[in-house]
Amino acid sequence: MKNVIPVLGIIALSFSSLVQADTYIVNNYADDNSQGTLRWAIEQSNTNNTQGNEILIQAVGRAPYIIKASKPLPPIKSSVKIIGTEWAKTGEYIAIDGSQYIKGEGAKACPGANPKQYGTNVRTTTLPGLVIQDVDDVTLKGLGIHRFCIGVLINRSSNNLVQHNRISNNYGGSGVMLTGDDGQGNPTSTTTINNKVLDNLFIDNGDGLELTRGAAFNLVANNVFTSTKSNPEPSQGVEILWGNDNTVVGNKFENYSDGLQINWGKRNYIAYNELTNNSIGFNLSGDGNIIDSNKVHGNRIGIAIRSEKDSSARTTLTKNLIWDNSKDIKRCEAGGSCVLNQNLGAIIFGVPGLEHADFIGSRGGGVVIEGANLQKTCAKSDKDNCNSIPNQAIQTPELSVSKGDIVAEIKAQPNQRYQLEFFANSRAGFQEAEQYLGSKMVVTNARGKAKVSWKTITGVATVTATLTNHLGATSELSPAVVVP
Repeated sequence: MKNVIPVLGIIALSFSSLVQADTYIVNNYADDNSQGTLRWAIEQSNTNNTQGNEILIQAVGRAPYIIKASKPLPPIKSSVKIIGTEWAKTGEYIAIDGSQYIKGEGAKACPGANPKQYGTNVRTTTLPGLVIQDVDDVTLKGLGIHRFCIGVLINRSSNNLVQHNRISNNYGGSGVMLTGDDGQGNPTSTTTINNKVLDNLFIDNGDGLELTRGAAFNLVANNVFTSTKSNPEPSQGVEILWGNDNTVVGNKFENYSDGLQINWGKRNYIAYNELTNNSIGFNLSGDGNIIDSNKVHGNRIGIAIRSEKDSSARTTLTKNLIWDNSKDIKRCEAGGSCVLNQNLGAIIFGVPGLEHADFIGSRGGGVVIEGANLQKTCAKSDKDNCNSIPNQAIQTPELSVSKGDIVAEIKAQPNQRYQLEFFANSRAGFQEAEQYLGSKMVVTNARGKAKVSWKTITGVATVTATLTNHLGATSELSPAVVVP
């Protein structure tokens, strides 16, 4: 027995040495498998499948620092931190560029899963830059990732961090795509969760970021999503497609068809973002999503809620500041508002989206939807393929002024609890929600009616209000009343 402990100790030490994390230095910008290249470093890390590997990409020569990939990089198969080391020193990103092997004209260079389709808004995992697939705990930091069809593909992977990167000119799918796609277009639950995308700069991607097909419980915070005139398909800053329980907070979205678009996602929390100069700020369908305390200004439509087949679906709008919309911004790449004579303003119900027959704009390159599958919105949904007015058709309150107080009259469901939210505007004629004033609970009587007063208001020109039912469905803004 005296020899057992030393032998076990040797075995333990040997095992420890086998799983030791390693650091790989990238100081060779050639794209081959020679030592010091990025391709070599990823492959070395993949063979050491343990926690905590590092790939440190050093600045070589003078800025700009660019590694040009001549063919697809190997997927990342180990938990590893890939860090452009210069960012922490000077703020310079070390770029990984896909332009040498992705050839073609703009978005047409990026085919979808259906080879007849291309560009933004088609199902795709084609020609990505960095691929995080079926592996967890990967960090990307200090990198410039551009000119791929998808900058970063996070597929069926969790607990990854994408932070302090510049992600640009990825025209096919998106700058960053988080998806539970099973490879056949079906969502997978619990496979793409708890990822964080923080403090990045997204420029001129088709979609800046996508949360799709089962991506859930992910955090997207403090990023800037912007598009310029050189972007061939300025679609969405963020698109959520069948993604649930995600949090999108503190971001800025500008110059897109839609700042943020939700397609049938559930229980996503969207708060403290700023959306400006988009055709539509928020373009929404889905159930249980909460849009809270955002700044929405200078768009064609501030918040659009689309009709859908689920007539019970509801979207909660609360404490959002909405002003100076109704701009002439007809930008409609996989979203946006280009319908002639469309109602414009702060909150608009029934705006057509890609799934609707009266949508005007691009549904995606090569995408054809049979007319029989296109939806429409009707005041009465007693016809085939006809959706009812969205958000449970909740009616706006009627405001008036009496003895200096604002009086709100409600006509709704009987014996139900509702929440009124009041907003003020600084100029006469303004009809939006420039300043949040507060909220008040109200209960309807047996006839579905209620009347409440709001305190005397000074220093404002007009007041509007929304009504939210106990299920969380919020109305459009009421017509404004002038404050004497």
